[in-house]
Amino acid sequence: MERRSFIRSAGLTGVLAAGVAPAIVHAQANIRWRIASSFPKSLDTIYGGAEVFARKVGDMTGGKFQITVHPGGELMPPFGVVDGVQNGTVEAAHTVPFYFFGKDPTFALGAAIPFGMNSRQMTAWMMEGNGLKLMREFYAQYNIVNFPCGNSGAQMAGWYRKEIKSLADMKGLKFRVGGFAGKVIERIGGVPQNLPAGEIYQALEKGTIDAAEWIGPYDDLKLGFNKVAPFYYYPAWWEGGPQIDLYINNKAYEALSPEYKAIVEAAAAYAHVDMQAKYDGRNPAALKQLVAQKVQLKPLPKDVMDGAFKAAMEIYSELSASNPNWKKVYTDFANFRREQNLWFRFTEAQFDRYMQSAKL
Repeated sequence: MERRSFIRSAGLTGVLAAGVAPAIVHAQANIRWRIASSFPKSLDTIYGGAEVFARKVGDMTGGKFQITVHPGGELMPPFGVVDGVQNGTVEAAHTVPFYFFGKDPTFALGAAIPFGMNSRQMTAWMMEGNGLKLMREFYAQYNIVNFPCGNSGAQMAGWYRKEIKSLADMKGLKFRVGGFAGKVIERIGGVPQNLPAGEIYQALEKGTIDAAEWIGPYDDLKLGFNKVAPFYYYPAWWEGGPQIDLYINNKAYEALSPEYKAIVEAAAAYAHVDMQAKYDGRNPAALKQLVAQKVQLKPLPKDVMDGAFKAAMEIYSELSASNPNWKKVYTDFANFRREQNLWFRFTEAQFDRYMQSAKL
């Protein structure tokens, strides 16, 4: 049997078990890539996802495929990474797709949209549904091949200098919020600001913005937002399960051997699971620390949630009528979301409610 035919039939796991992989890997050329991250190096969870990916690729190729990771601003601006990959300035980027909704709102569907899916549902859409296929068709317009490469899980609704008692308090609120959610914030009266992580603290401290969201307790504690804004709200209706992507320049990807392509896919899948585990594992202790420091933890008022939901659904209808890219992907996304929520309603939600009310 030819070696490549064997790989196709046995799969990567079978090849590794059979002891064939070392010979295959040693036959490959030495390769060096660079990943431009949209995140600061201080955030070991979200920035660290690219490092986990790069390390796994190196490990699985015996060091022949070396990838260096560069924090936002080192090679290019944090929000310039799509242009960098599209133009071939770098081979890859690690970022949140909704940062680039200004190019086309369809980018946001690759990460999270307001009142979208949770992390498990998003992964299911990508891996078992049509999500990966549809997003790759869209990204081909930008010379990009994408791989799911992380998820934070459901996020917090952020830090506010003043208490939010009703939807009326959103009027005129200068709010740092990532990506597509800004369109909804704007429609309910707020003033969205899209700032990289490294610029948020200073803007919040100086009052340039009135509120800011990032991810959740572990990262927020590192960034020190509790020192400049006392009110911590939940949940982030705009990010129920935001996916972080690995973007690879299509020419760089196609230049890889089939074996190296399989290794890239496996390493990205590992990093995807690893990031979610880190956030789930670290957020509880960080939230306890924040509460101990007298942070005022509050749920968003129902009329804020209802107003945002209504605005989001209106925007999605308008986009479906005006943007063919959006309509194609969102139609499938929305159908999958509906079926997932029907299923989760009877299983995950009921189990979670019981366990969270039980005396453990």
